[in-house]
Amino acid sequence: MIVLTKLNNQQILLNCAQIEAVELIPESKIVMMNGKFYLVKESAEEIIEKTIEYNGRIHCYHTDR
Repeated sequence: MIVLTKLNNQQILLNCAQIEAVELIPESKIVMMNGKFYLVKESAEEIIEKTIEYNGRIHCYHTDR
């Protein structure tokens, strides 16, 4: 699960394994596999970084920065 911020500043947890697409409109519109979507403040790069970090924790791999 990754923490993201909706446009009203409410934080939400999303299952990043269920993200189908991210549209940039200019905020990020996250489209889930079930068809629901969320508008969030984080950029595509931030969402990708959070997903990589989360996957690293659950799959025990490390990335060098």
